[in-house]
Amino acid sequence: MFTSLHVEERTLFKKLDINLIIVILALNVIGLINLWSATHGPTTQDVASLFISQIMWLIVGWTVFLVVTIVDYSIVTRIALIAYVLNLGAILYVTFFGKVALGAQRWIDLGFFRYQPSETMKLALIMLMAKILSTRSTHGSGMGLKELALPLIALLVPFGLVVEQPDLGTAMMLAAIGGSMLIFAKIRKTILATIIALGIIAIPIAWKFVLHDYQKNRVLTFLSPTSDPRGTGYNSIQSKIAVGSGRFFGKGFMKGTQSQLEFLPERHTDFIYSVLSEEHGFVGSIAVVGLFCFLFITGIRIASNARDKFGALLTVGVLCYIFWHMFVNIGMVIGLLPIVGVPLPLLSYGGSSMLTTMAGLGLVSSVAYRRYLF
Repeated sequence: MFTSLHVEERTLFKKLDINLIIVILALNVIGLINLWSATHGPTTQDVASLFISQIMWLIVGWTVFLVVTIVDYSIVTRIALIAYVLNLGAILYVTFFGKVALGAQRWIDLGFFRYQPSETMKLALIMLMAKILSTRSTHGSGMGLKELALPLIALLVPFGLVVEQPDLGTAMMLAAIGGSMLIFAKIRKTILATIIALGIIAIPIAWKFVLHDYQKNRVLTFLSPTSDPRGTGYNSIQSKIAVGSGRFFGKGFMKGTQSQLEFLPERHTDFIYSVLSEEHGFVGSIAVVGLFCFLFITGIRIASNARDKFGALLTVGVLCYIFWHMFVNIGMVIGLLPIVGVPLPLLSYGGSSMLTTMAGLGLVSSVAYRRYLF
């Protein structure tokens, strides 16, 4: 009996994708080291509390990762619509009763935890779109309007609700993730060109009638951050100073002046990469980007070896989620994109983001785990 259990245990670990686990752990460790430094400013309160909270979220996240890995991902096809509807309901609840913070109404205050439904909606959207797109035929020139109608509705409904919160950064993430999955699933070139053209036409309309003044200011500040260095341009300027002052090898652990003297805002969340760049320089920054690239390569391999189309789409969706968050976060801290509230996956402090990311990676691991089961 004990021999049988031992064999099953060995088989279990053998089926896990060790490369995926190692790269996630590496990013987790870097995130914790960076968080410790980022929260040690002279006026920062409850440093130990923030660090311990993040460790607790990591423990819960890894538990979710392992549970999701062991459960066959095919069950997602049965719960995808339920998860999507529940998240829509939570977003509607936030619209009327949510906690207001940083000028937006995005959270449900659970006492011990502030839950952000728009964050978990990203994963619910991936699950539902993977289910829908896996039933679509992509032979020939690709999907037409009839095949695209349902996935587009599934994407546009939460997009519109999140824009109303207002949380344009998260709404754009939903659009980027869903749009990337549609392109991967293959749509007709004429339809893709039409969507792009409509998007370009919508930009001036959105600028005039949709965007709030503070959102317009973010774009204007991105174009000219020095026009208001102590106001709207402050975050961008301080972030670029932190990144640039790190030079090649960085200033050293807990020796970054922008972070330790608290010139850098939101340094444990949105600007965690700025802290990394200042303290560990170009070498440390590129090393983290390299780890993310390794994660994407591993994920692409898993998608290509998936036992079915649904598993491949599920994996691609999670990879799009991580890629766009990484791309936008790093782009904004180095001044290539406007400042938006988008965390860096696996590194930024936060429970909603960490649990969503680990659950998504658990789905990828589940797909990899079942590449042996044909």
